[in-house]
Amino acid sequence: MSLKRITQFFNPSSVAVIGASNVSTRAGFVVMRNLLQGGFKGPIMPVTPSHSAVHGVLAYPSIADLPKVPDLAVICTNKNTLIDIIEQLGELGCKTAIVIADGLSGEQKSALKACAQAKQVTLLGPNCLGLLIPHIGLNASFSHTVASPGKIAFVSQSAAVCSTILDWAKNKEIGFSYFVSVGDCLDINFNELLDFLGRDAKTKAILLYIDNIEDIRGFISAARAAAFSKPVIAIKTGKTTAGALAAEIHTGAKQSSDAVYDALFQRAGMLRVNDLRELFAATQTLAMHPKLLKVEQLTILTNGGGPGVMAVDELIQSSGKLAELSIETRNALNKVIPQSETTSNPVDIFGDSAPARYKQALEILLHAKEVKNLLIIHTPSALAPSEDYANIIVETLQTLPKMARPYVITNFMGEDASYAARKVCSNNAIPTYRTPEGSVGAFMHLVTYRRNQKHLTQTPESNTDDAKINKVAAKALINEFLDDGQSYLPTHQASQVLNHYGITCIQTEVAYTPTEAKEQAIELGFPVALKLISPSIASKSEVGGVVLNLNDANEVEQTAFAMLIRIKNTYPDAVIEGFSLQKMAPRAGANELRIAIKTEPNFGPVILLGEAGTGLEYAQAAVALPPLNMNLAKYLIAAAHDKGVLKERILPEKVDKYRLCALLTRISQLVIDQPDISSMELNPILASNGQFLVLDATMTLSRYQTQSNRKRLSIRPYPIELVEVVTLKNNTQATLRPIKPEDEQAHKAFDESLNKEDRYKRFFGELPQFNHDQLAKMTQIDYDREMAFIVCQRFEGKTRTLGVSRVIMDPDNLHAEFAIVVRSDCQGLGLGRILMSAAINHCKRQSVESIEGITLPENTGMIELARKLGFKISRDFEEGSINMVLKLT
Repeated sequence: MSLKRITQFFNPSSVAVIGASNVSTRAGFVVMRNLLQGGFKGPIMPVTPSHSAVHGVLAYPSIADLPKVPDLAVICTNKNTLIDIIEQLGELGCKTAIVIADGLSGEQKSALKACAQAKQVTLLGPNCLGLLIPHIGLNASFSHTVASPGKIAFVSQSAAVCSTILDWAKNKEIGFSYFVSVGDCLDINFNELLDFLGRDAKTKAILLYIDNIEDIRGFISAARAAAFSKPVIAIKTGKTTAGALAAEIHTGAKQSSDAVYDALFQRAGMLRVNDLRELFAATQTLAMHPKLLKVEQLTILTNGGGPGVMAVDELIQSSGKLAELSIETRNALNKVIPQSETTSNPVDIFGDSAPARYKQALEILLHAKEVKNLLIIHTPSALAPSEDYANIIVETLQTLPKMARPYVITNFMGEDASYAARKVCSNNAIPTYRTPEGSVGAFMHLVTYRRNQKHLTQTPESNTDDAKINKVAAKALINEFLDDGQSYLPTHQASQVLNHYGITCIQTEVAYTPTEAKEQAIELGFPVALKLISPSIASKSEVGGVVLNLNDANEVEQTAFAMLIRIKNTYPDAVIEGFSLQKMAPRAGANELRIAIKTEPNFGPVILLGEAGTGLEYAQAAVALPPLNMNLAKYLIAAAHDKGVLKERILPEKVDKYRLCALLTRISQLVIDQPDISSMELNPILASNGQFLVLDATMTLSRYQTQSNRKRLSIRPYPIELVEVVTLKNNTQATLRPIKPEDEQAHKAFDESLNKEDRYKRFFGELPQFNHDQLAKMTQIDYDREMAFIVCQRFEGKTRTLGVSRVIMDPDNLHAEFAIVVRSDCQGLGLGRILMSAAINHCKRQSVESIEGITLPENTGMIELARKLGFKISRDFEEGSINMVLKLT
C-alpha cells in the first residue's frame, strides 16, 4: 500500500498526453479534447511526432522535448510502445501515468510492471478508460461525456461500465468526487484506492465494480477500514460458472467461488449488489443518503391495494419485516379513511383519495412513534396530478425536524404521468423509484448494509474452549503423516488430529481384507457400517462404497467382497486402501450436519456449513472466512438457515446453537494452526443432546509453502504468538497480550477506572465515557494495520485490564502513532515501560521507520519514560504539546 503515491496521482498540476492526435478515431484525440473541455487549469502538453499542434495546442515531438516534467502522463499509444515510453517518462522524472492500451499478454504485463517499478513510475491501467476528478476539472479519459462534481467515488475494472455509469449519473444529476477506471490493476489496485477514498473528506460513499481481486487480504483490510467511515457498495461479476470463466478470460486471473466473495463483502461491512440496476438504486438510497436505519421494520402507505401487496411480497421474500401499527395509529387512520374500519400495514387510502386525505394519513404516520421507515406508493390518480402528491410529501416532511423524521422512500408508478413527481422528490433529496419492487429492493439495501455494519461492531461472547486444543500435538501428528508420504487421511487417521481440537469422532476400526472386516465387526458388535477407504473416490456413498446396518459377520464379509468387485469394475484405476468399520450410531432424533474446509484461489482456506448429504458444493452451503469468533460463527449458522441449506427439523431436540458455534470456532482454530491441511470434510456430524459426533471425516494434507507475495489467510488471525507473562514491580504476574473483541466489557471497566486527571492527559480534554461503537472500534482491530497491547490480571474472579498501548500504522507502513494509558490505581508498577516496549517491538517487526506520539507538558511520567526509551523529545509551543519521536531504521 502507498497512500503517498495515490495522493500524488489525484493532485496533478500538469498533464502530458503521449500519443495525442488530431484523428478523431484515436484515443489521443478524445483524451486531448476532454482535457481541454474539462476546465483543467494546469498545462496540457500533447506529445506526438505527427502533428505540430493538437486541438490548437502546441505539440512536442518527444517526451524528452517537454518543457517541464508533467505530474501525470496519459499514454494513448499502442501496447508495443509502452515499455519505451515508461522508460522515457522515468528518465524525465514523471512519476504517474495512465495506460489506456488493452490486449496486453501476460508476458507484456509482467514486463511493463517490472519496467514501471524500476523507473518508479506509478501506473493506472492498462485497459482502462482513464481518470476523472471533477472538482479540479480533470478529465484524463476517453469518456464520451463528463462527470459533475459530487460526493460519490466510483472505481471500476470495466471501461464499458464506466461509460454506462457516467450516462446514468448525468441523467440523474449525480456528481462524483473521483471517477477511476483501474482496468487490469497492474499497479494501482482497489486496496490503495479504498485507503485514499476512505480518508478523503470530499468522498461520502464509494462504489466499486469488480471483476477480480488479487490481494484479498489487503482488500478486506482496506475495505473494512473504509466501511467504518462511509458506505462502500460493490458489484462483483462472475456469479455463475460461465460468468466466472468470462471474468477469468477478461482479467487473466483465477476466479474464486462467488459464495466466498459474498462472505468477503459481508465480513468487510460492505454492501454487495447484483447488477447495475441495483447499483443505481443503492446509490440513491445508501450513497446519497447514508443514514443508517435504527430499526428494520417498514411501514407502507399506498393509494392502490395491488401495489401495496406487491411491496409486501417483495419485502417478505427478501427477509424484510413489516412494522406493526399501534392501536392509537390505527384508530387515527380509521377516522381519515372512511372505506376502512380495520386499517393495517400496508395502509391503503384507496385510489379515490383526494390530496387532503392523503396529507392527513401521511401526517399520522410521520408522527407515529412506531413508524421509523416509511415507503409511500402512489399510482396515477384522476383527482390530481402526481406532482401535487409529491409536493404534499415534501411540504409535510419540512414541518418536522430532520432528526425526528422517519426514513422516507417514495414510489411514483408510471412513466410520463409520474416523471414530474419523481423529479420533485429527487430535487428534495427524497429517494424515489418507478416500481414497488424497486423501492423495497432499495430499502433492503439499507437493511443489509445495517446488518453488515453490525458485524463490524458486535461484541462476541467469550469462548472457553482453549483447554480442548493441543495444536502442538496435532502439528506433530500431521508431520508424521506427511513424513510417511500420506496426503489423504480417512476417518480413523483424521480423527486422531480432530481429537486434539476437542472434536469427537465415532470409534473406527480398519480392515485391509474382507476377512479382516468380518473379524473387526465381531469385536465392535452389531449392527455396523462398512465403508471403503479410497483417496481416489471423493463421494463413496454415490458408488456403493458405504453400506449401513450390517447385522452379522458373514454379511459384512460378503458385502466387502461385493464392494471390491463393484469398485474394481467401475473404477479399475482407483486406489483402495481397505475398509473402515463403525458401530452404528443411534441417529433417530438427531440432526445431521456437514462442515468442510476448502482452499480457494486468492482466499486461502474457507469454512462451509450445511446439512449432511452426498455433495457439499458452495450452492449447498453457507460460507465464512476464518478466523471465526462466537459471533461470526452465529452469523454463519444464520446464513445457512437463510440460504435454506440448514433447515429446522421437527425433531425432539433442536441443534444447540451455542455449542455449534463453539465447534465452529475450534474448526476455525484448526484452520489457523495447521496450514498443512488443504481440505477437510466432516460428514455426517450427528447433533444430539448438545453433543456433536463425527461419523465420517477426511483430510487432505500438503506441505504449505510460504509465498512472499501472498498471505495464507484472508484475514490475519489473533497473534497468539505475542502473548507473554510479565512480572510487575510488586512481584505479581500479569499477561501482556494483543487486545481481543471479547475484551470490550473489561475495556469499558478500564475506561471507567481512569480518574479525571489521567483521562485529561490521555485525551487532551474532558471526554465522556466511551459508548459501545467506540469501544468496539478499540477492541475489534485489524491486526495487519494496528495493534493494541493490554496488560491484564485476574482480580476477584474476573480479568481486569491494567493498561493499554496502541499503535496505528499509516498505509505506507512508514510511520506509526502511539498512545498509552495505565489504570489510575496501578501506576508505579512498571506497566508503562512494558506496554511501550511491546509497541516499539511490534513496529520493528512490521518494518515501520518511526514511531511518534504527543502528550501534554504536565504528563512528566510519559515524557521521562519516552526519553529513557530513546525518543527524541521536542516541544510544540504553538499547540502547547510535547512531541515524542523514535527512529526505528
